[in-house]
Formats: sequence, C-alpha cells, structure tokens
Amino acid sequence: MSAVNDTKFSSAVFLLTGISGQEDIHLWISITLCLMYVISIVGNSVILFIIKTDPSLHEPMYIFLSMLAVTDLGLSIVTIPTILGIYLFNSREISLDACFAQLFFIHSLSFIESSVLLSMAFDRFIAICNPLRYTSILTPPRIAKMGLVLVLRGVALAFPLPFLLKRFRYCQANVLSHSYCLHQEVMKMACSDFTVNSIYGLFIIVSTVGLDSLLILLSYVMILKTVLSITSHMECLRALSTCISHVCAVLVFYMPVIGLSVIHRFGKSFSPLPQILLGYIYLLVPPLMNPIVYSMKSKHLRERIIKVFVK
Repeated sequence: MSAVNDTKFSSAVFLLTGISGQEDIHLWISITLCLMYVISIVGNSVILFIIKTDPSLHEPMYIFLSMLAVTDLGLSIVTIPTILGIYLFNSREISLDACFAQLFFIHSLSFIESSVLLSMAFDRFIAICNPLRYTSILTPPRIAKMGLVLVLRGVALAFPLPFLLKRFRYCQANVLSHSYCLHQEVMKMACSDFTVNSIYGLFIIVSTVGLDSLLILLSYVMILKTVLSITSHMECLRALSTCISHVCAVLVFYMPVIGLSVIHRFGKSFSPLPQILLGYIYLLVPPLMNPIVYSMKSKHLRERIIKVFVK
C-alpha cells in the first residue's frame, strides 16, 4: 500500500465528530454538556464527601456507592472536556497517543463500573437473602479486597487495547463517528487486518458486561424468590425498595453499553445520529443520574446531604 494512503501512528491524528448538521445549535449543546459536567462532578464529589465524613455511612452499601462515584468521576473527567472542545472551539483533532490513552481509561473505567454494579448486587443479595450474616460476610477487609480485584480486573482487560491498536498503520481519512475514542471504532480505521482486535474486543465485552449482567440478573431472581416468600406485605415492599436505586443504576449503565456494542458490530445500515446519541448516553448519563437517584432514594444519605448544605 502506498505511503499516500498510509500514515504511521507517530504522525497521524484522528478527527472527532460532533452532531453533524446541527452546527447552529452547538452553543446550546455545549451549555447542556457544561451543566451535565458540573452536576456530575459536584454530585459525585458530594456523595464521596458525605460518606467519608459521616461514620454512620461507613456501611458496605455506601462503601460500594463511593466506589461507583469515583468511577463516574473518572468517566466524566476523561470524556466531557474532549466533547466540550468540539462544540466550544471546534477542536476535533486528537493524536493517536492521546486517543489510545483516552480509550484505555474509558474502557477500564467502564469495566470497573460494571464490576462495582455486580458487587452492589451481591450486597443487596446478602442483605435480603442472608441478613443475619450480612456484617460477617461483608467486612471492611473483604470489601477492600473486592475493590482491589475489580480495579485490577478492569485495568488488566483494557491494558492490551492500546498496544493492539498501536501496531497498525492508519488511513488518512481517520474520522471517528464519536466525540471520543473507543476501541471498537478506532480499530476499523486501520489499513490492516484487525481480526485479533475484534476477537479480543468481543471476549472482554462478553467476560465483563455479558457475565456481570447475567450474574446481576441471577442475584435479582434469588432476591425476588426470597422477597415473595415474606408473608408481610409491608416487609416485602420495604425489602424491594432498597433495590430500586441499584436497579436504576444497572439499567442506565447496561442498556446503552449493550446497544452501542450491537450497533458497532452489526449496525452498518444505521444512520450516524442514533449511534452518536447512544454514545453520549453511555458515558454522560450514568455519572449524572447515579448521585441523583441514590440521593433521592436513600433517606439516610439524603438527610446527611441536606444537613451539610443547611449548615
């Protein structure tokens, strides 16, 4: 292949994409994104501050919630500034090294968030199905080990991605369909065979999102089985109400992830707009909604937040 059609990764850049054909409303889009960014950062930071400073919240459920808040903060920090640069300054170029770094953090943090949601499902399962052993099973040392394992899992699975992509040569028309870098899209820009990348990408999606969502579903089947055996209607509703926040977080995270994966692999006939919008929902909505949902549904946490702001 000629040098005109190829370029080595050391000198190439990718071009990020906003919402094409909507340039006249880019200012309003950027204002909306800025508000989402501020709410995500402030909301998750407040959650972390409240849980850290209030000893009564040093319980397994809130420790897992703090892990979720840290992950959401990371996702907001590595994605929204790049997206805002497109809409505010038309800054579309991103170097390959910066792109590889961004996709590593996006994927590793997404895998970590999936693991945290699975851990939170396990927490709800123990709390409802085996409440007498709740504190003896989910001890602080065990939770710390679980946190370390889920971080190592996410990093280890995402670590090969930049190296798998760096060995390729890339065509000059490197226009991405998103406002940030994803492995499944960047690999398609290569002028070489990316079968290995495609197989590995499918493997990590199945072993994280696929496996975690299946285990979460299984845990809720067991929870429902236990709850339906409770004779008291009020106790049954009370037990289910402790799961509502987690169910919302699971749906907000997994539905866009699965939809985006399907579109990238099988949706060649789809128009670009649904793919772009789903990409924004995938990374921007969970960090925005999780602190709001948990603050509204957790009376204990909501009272602490109100108390801090009233002071």
